[in-house]
Amino acid sequence: MVQKTKLLPFETDQVLNQYVYYIAFPAIMLITLAQTPISDILHWGYIAGFSAAMLISYAITFVVSLLVSPAKKAVATMRALNATFGNTAFIGMPLMAILFPGNQVALAAAAIASLLSVLIFAVALVSLEVLGSNNQTSAIKVIALALIRNPIVVGSFVGISLSAMTVTLPESLALIIKQLGLTSSPCALFAIGMVLAKSGQHQTSKQLINYQQLSDISAINMIKLFIQPFITFLLMTSLEVDSQLISMGVMLAALPTAASVYLLAQRYHTQVITSAQGILLGTLVTFISLPLLEVFLLG
Repeated sequence: MVQKTKLLPFETDQVLNQYVYYIAFPAIMLITLAQTPISDILHWGYIAGFSAAMLISYAITFVVSLLVSPAKKAVATMRALNATFGNTAFIGMPLMAILFPGNQVALAAAAIASLLSVLIFAVALVSLEVLGSNNQTSAIKVIALALIRNPIVVGSFVGISLSAMTVTLPESLALIIKQLGLTSSPCALFAIGMVLAKSGQHQTSKQLINYQQLSDISAINMIKLFIQPFITFLLMTSLEVDSQLISMGVMLAALPTAASVYLLAQRYHTQVITSAQGILLGTLVTFISLPLLEVFLLG
């Protein structure tokens, strides 16, 4: 409604996204990880299961896309990212806080999932950079710069380092960082709503969605919302991860695609409409799928 009535400037969603991405979310990542014992952060079975599920989902989507359209590697990359990169940051954190109130491990699980998601985002970014470059761009250089410049990675690294060294921040400083970080969820959810409201701005056809687009976003969301969490469940169970951590990991894996994918699609002029509509459809589906998954996992 705010977007349609133009109550706020048209670019408000971009400003909010930048604020959350560069300031608020790194702050909540830092303070959450810093105040969590390192033993509660480095659950290697959880990390391995979540990472492997993302990589398997990414590979499945990429390979199938290339089989359908062999010459469209950039399109395959964007499809794979849409089917893998969940909104573990903007939705995952508040979701874990609601489902596991007062549980610091739940917030740490969301933080680690967000950090791992950034790595898969970096893989896609490298692919798009290499494909779009006329010269031989160094993949290692691109991915290193992508990680070093990423505020989520920086905030996570500082938080994990403070936890590992058992450094306790002064109470006043910790309170300021926490209060700043707590603004991430409401601002992020508001920004996501505005982005979804603008998702049809690139639609040039009078038809809301054509068959090809519907086929693409349905297949992508099937992998993102159902296959990836199922693989996560199987892997974490086989690795004998704690049952509560399995529930957290599966719920985080079942989140819809993050709006960052839509922004990347705009940047590289690839799958813009499909990404926007896929995020919208995935977000709507999770209003049904997440409560059902919650009942199944948490009773």
